[in-house]
Amino acid sequence: MKITTALKKTIHPYYPAAVFFLTLLLFLTVSRTALALLNHQRIPDFMAFMKIVGFGLRIDVVSLVYAVALPVVLTPLLEGYTKTHTLWKNALALWLTAWAVFFVVMEIITPGYVAEYDVRPNRLFVEYLLYPKEVTDMLFKGYLIHVVAGLAALFLTAALGFRFFRKLSGDTGSGWTLARKLAVLPVLSVLLFLGARSSLGHRPINPSNVAFSPDSLVNDLALNSTYSLLYAVYRLKDEADAAKEYGRMDTARMMDLVRRNSTGDPLVFKSRDIPTLHPLVASGHPQKSLNLVIILEESMGAEFVASLGGEPVTPHLERLSQEGLWFDRLYATGTRSVVGIEAVVCGFPPTPARSVVKLGKSQKNFFSLARLLSDRGYDTRFIYGGDSNFDNMKGFFLGNGFQGVIEEKDFDHPKFKGSWGVSDEDLFDKAHDYFLSRKDKPFFGLVFSSSNHSPYEFPDNAVELYEKPKATRKNAVKYADHALNGFFEKAKHSPYWNNTVFLVVADHNSHVGGETQVPIQRFRIPGLIIAPGLKPSVYRDIASQIDLAPTLLSIMGLACDTPMIGRDLTRKPASLEGRAILQFFGNQAYMTDKQVTILQPGEKIDGYLYRADRLIPAALDANQAETALAHALWTSWTYKHMAYRIQ
Repeated sequence: MKITTALKKTIHPYYPAAVFFLTLLLFLTVSRTALALLNHQRIPDFMAFMKIVGFGLRIDVVSLVYAVALPVVLTPLLEGYTKTHTLWKNALALWLTAWAVFFVVMEIITPGYVAEYDVRPNRLFVEYLLYPKEVTDMLFKGYLIHVVAGLAALFLTAALGFRFFRKLSGDTGSGWTLARKLAVLPVLSVLLFLGARSSLGHRPINPSNVAFSPDSLVNDLALNSTYSLLYAVYRLKDEADAAKEYGRMDTARMMDLVRRNSTGDPLVFKSRDIPTLHPLVASGHPQKSLNLVIILEESMGAEFVASLGGEPVTPHLERLSQEGLWFDRLYATGTRSVVGIEAVVCGFPPTPARSVVKLGKSQKNFFSLARLLSDRGYDTRFIYGGDSNFDNMKGFFLGNGFQGVIEEKDFDHPKFKGSWGVSDEDLFDKAHDYFLSRKDKPFFGLVFSSSNHSPYEFPDNAVELYEKPKATRKNAVKYADHALNGFFEKAKHSPYWNNTVFLVVADHNSHVGGETQVPIQRFRIPGLIIAPGLKPSVYRDIASQIDLAPTLLSIMGLACDTPMIGRDLTRKPASLEGRAILQFFGNQAYMTDKQVTILQPGEKIDGYLYRADRLIPAALDANQAETALAHALWTSWTYKHMAYRIQ
C-alpha cells in the first residue's frame, strides 16, 4: 500500500494511465500464456515458449503505448484545473475503459477464432463484420459459448472499468504546476516514441520482427489480438501493391517470366495494352455449342475425399470421379470463397490484396468466363442459395458478364433454410429447373453451395450421420455430397446432359491452418470435369484452380483470345512443369515438384521441398524464386493497369 501511495504521489497526473498500462500488460501476458498452453502441441520447446512471452511483452508495450499516448500528451492542458478537471476525469476514464474493453474482448474471443482459422483475428475478421446477418446467425448457432463470453467480458469490463479509472483520477487535481507538467512532457514524449516504435532501426516494429517459427500460429501467439487486428486494418491502405510486400522486378522481365510459364511460347503474346492476351487453341471439337455448369462446393477439401487421403464422406463424388477427368493434385489458390471464385471463374491468381471480387477497378470489364460466353450468345447465371450480396459477389458478377443472379429470395418454398441460405438440395433443384428452362439456348451456370459452412446446418434425416453430434463439418460434407449426387442423377436423365460440360470443384479447403508459413496440405482440393466425349482419366500432375477455366474452354471447343495465365491441361507442353500458386494471408507459395518457394512480407523468400505433406527447408532455387516473384507482382500490376480483359 505504501509503495502504491508513493507511486501515486510521484506520478499523480499520469497515475490512471500508468495503472491502465500495467494492468493491461499483466492481462495480455496471462492471456497469451493461456493461449500458448491451449496450443502447446504446436510449440516445439521451452525456448520457443519463452520467445512467445518475450516478444509478446514487446508487442504489448507497443499496443498500450498507442492507447495511452493521447491522455499523456493532453494531461498538462486539462488535468487539475477547476474548470476542466471533472470533464477530464470523465473523459480519461471513458478513454481508458474503451481501450480496456477492446483489449479484453479481443482476447476473450481469440481462442474460438484460432480454433476456426488458425490465426489471431486479422483482415478476415474485419471483412466478416460487413455481413452482420450471416455472421450473427453463424455465431449464435455455432459459437454460442464464445458469444456469451465475449458479451460478458464487454459489459463487465465497461461497467467496472469506468468506475475504476474514474476513481483513480481523484476528486481534485494533482497539485502539479503547469511548469512541472511541461517539464516532464519531453521525457514522456521520448519514451512514448521509443515505446511505439520498439526499434532504433529505420522501420518501427511489425509482426515480422517477432516471427521466429515456420508455424504461422506460433508467430501469431507472440502478438495480441488488438495489435494483429489493427495492424491488418492499417495494411489495407497499401495491400494492393505486391511489390511493397515481396520486392520489385523490372516489368519487362516480370512479364516475360509469366508468359513463358503460361504457354511455354512467349511469341504468342501480341497485345501491348493486354500483355498476357493470347490465343487459346481448343482441344475439343463438338458439333454444337456446349453448355457449361460449374459447381463450386463450399469448403470441400481433399481431407473429405478418401482417394485423396481424406475421410470417406464423399462416396458419390468418388463414384463420379470415374466418369470424367479427375484431378489428383489440384490446389486452391487461397482460403476464402472469393479467392476461389476469382481463380475458377476468372482464371486470376491470388494476390496479397483482397480478392478482385471486392476491389474497385475490377467491378466491370474484368475478364471472366461469363463475359466471354455471354459475348458468344450464352445465357449466364449465378445460382446461390444465400444472399448474393455477400462478399460483393452479385455486384462483381453482374458487372462482368453474368446476365442474372438467382439467390435466396428467389426460392419460394425451400425445404430447408439455414444461416447461410437454403439447403444444397434446394439449390440444385432450382439450378436443374433453370437449366431445363433454357431448352436449346446455350447456358453457363455457376452454382455455389453453402450447406458445408459453419454452423453446418442441413435437413434432418437427409443422410446417415458419419459422427455425432449432427452439426459437424464431416456430416455437412456428407450431406453436400448427397445433394450433389441428387443433382447428377437428375441431370443424367435431362435433355441437357449430353450437351453440357460439368466442373465440380471446391472453392477452398476447410479450416485452413497449419504449422508452416503456407500449410500446403490444407490447400489440396478435389476437382472433376465431366463432358461429352471426354475419356475418363486421372490428371496426376500438380494443377491450380487457375488452370481450370482455360481447360474448360478448350474442352468446349471455344478457340478464343484470353488474358488468362493458367494452362489448358489437355494441351500442356511437356516443357512446362506443373505448378500451383497458394496465398495464405500475407505469404504466397509457388509450388512445383522441384521446390516450394514461399514469398513473405518484408521481401523474405524461402525454399522448401514438399515431401509426405511436409515442408522441408532447402536451398533456395534462384530461378524458381524469380518466377514466383514475377507471378506475385503480375497480379498487382495487371489489376492496377486494368489489363485483365479481352478488348
